[in-house]
Formats: sequence, C-alpha cells, structure tokens
Amino acid sequence: MSQKEQDKKFQFALAKENYILLAIGFAIIILGFVLMIGGRSDDPTVFNEEIFSFRRITLAPIVVLFGFMFEIYAIMKKPKTDK
Repeated sequence: MSQKEQDKKFQFALAKENYILLAIGFAIIILGFVLMIGGRSDDPTVFNEEIFSFRRITLAPIVVLFGFMFEIYAIMKKPKTDK
C-alpha cells in the first residue's frame, strides 16, 4: 500500500473547519435552550406569568432553529482545497 492510499484511508469525513463550525452551532443550540430556562414558581399553587415572556416563547426557539440551520451549513460546507 502506498503512502497516499494510507493517508486516504485515515481521513475524516469532514475537514477541521467543518468540525469547528459544528462546535459553534452546538454552542448556539445550547444558548437557545439556556434562554428557555426559568419562569417556575416557588409555590406550586401560584401561577407565574414569567413563563410566557418574549425570551422564552419567541427568542429562544428562534436561536435554537438558527443553531440547527447553522449545523446543516457546517456539514454541507465544502472545505477549501490546498493547492
């Protein structure tokens, strides 16, 4: 087996840049879920309207959706070829 064949055998499916973008997308998704946290009441008999805030109902799902779209972009992006 030649050196080129061995190098091709141990290549990753994606380039280093793709994995960095995947990590960024994962961090964006985690941020979206962190934005959803909170709004519970200390007393279970008392309703807390804070669960219906703009941050939890609108902003957080948009951030999570953007994170998933960014993940798709990170997977589909072609790496730059070195020549």
